[in-house]
Amino acid sequence: MDAATPSADGTLRFAPDRLRAFAHAVCTAAGCDPEEAKAIAGHLVEANLAGHDSHGIAMLLDYVPAMRDGRLRLGRRGQVVRDSGPVIVIDAGLGVGQVVAREAMVLGIERARRHGVALVALRQTHHIGRIGAWAEQCAAAGCVSMHYVNVIGHRPYVAPFGGKEGRLATNPVCIGLPATDRPSIILDMATSKIAFGKVKVARNKGSLTPDGALIDAAGSPTNDPRVMFADPVGALLPFGEHKGYGLAVICDLLAGALVGGGTNGPEAHVSDTIINNMLSIIIDPAAITDVGAMREKIDMLAGWVKGSPPRPGVEAVLVPGEPERRMRAERERDGIPVDANTWRQLQDVAKLAGLAAES
Repeated sequence: MDAATPSADGTLRFAPDRLRAFAHAVCTAAGCDPEEAKAIAGHLVEANLAGHDSHGIAMLLDYVPAMRDGRLRLGRRGQVVRDSGPVIVIDAGLGVGQVVAREAMVLGIERARRHGVALVALRQTHHIGRIGAWAEQCAAAGCVSMHYVNVIGHRPYVAPFGGKEGRLATNPVCIGLPATDRPSIILDMATSKIAFGKVKVARNKGSLTPDGALIDAAGSPTNDPRVMFADPVGALLPFGEHKGYGLAVICDLLAGALVGGGTNGPEAHVSDTIINNMLSIIIDPAAITDVGAMREKIDMLAGWVKGSPPRPGVEAVLVPGEPERRMRAERERDGIPVDANTWRQLQDVAKLAGLAAES
């Protein structure tokens, strides 16, 4: 499918299969093996389908240069460096995050079924993408999971509560429960007000960021995404003021200090790339409770909160994971929007990888 006629704001729409094929071709040209190219392309387009364009096809703009200069080390797979049954430590050696994280979840799910619970410590992997994908993988296997992630390798974007300079990253947290008569419940969020990728999207589209998301270099509130690309640079703010800030610190400590992959700090931002560490706790519900009773309680609570009459201007009360499912259905039907600036940049990165430009 060719891109649709641009809308008034220059946005193009692509069929998911076309974007997958494009991403696969770019990754292959950049040196990915077949497993890596398929994993990256599938994961990025799934993020777009879920409405998380910050983690979608535009990530190729970061990935391809890192593939070419070795900051992302192609051909590597995770190595188990500690194994004590339910506790596994995996070192990714800066390999492709979408491959290594999927393999880590497969191993963790198997151990959770054997032991009732598994703790998987994944360290020093290149960007593992949308964390909700890993909770969805666990939920599809019938497991509950919790994931705490930190981000190092590039300059810190997120100011601590009360501060005006970046000291932390967007450090996401994700929790998932398996499907019942309803779809799986997946809470997936950055600890910043918005993800840094959403700032990039806003800049490329020429739009503003939400209130309370950014400050400029002087520490004053702003809606202008360009402050994050200025000199001196601005900063993202944590969600929920001190609460999001506190959770960001905990993610950094659990994923970086406990897992052993490194925390944010003055020496953690030397490679100008995206390095993730993740602590995952995967639980087989049958080891704790009657699964049927658990399912009933999940359905009861979901129905209870969704039954709240919505406020004026709100269509419906949703549970975690539902906005992504709604967006996926819409974009599978109508195509994935990509702004014209981002598409031009993707053409440039395709040429960098060795492909001829598309229109």
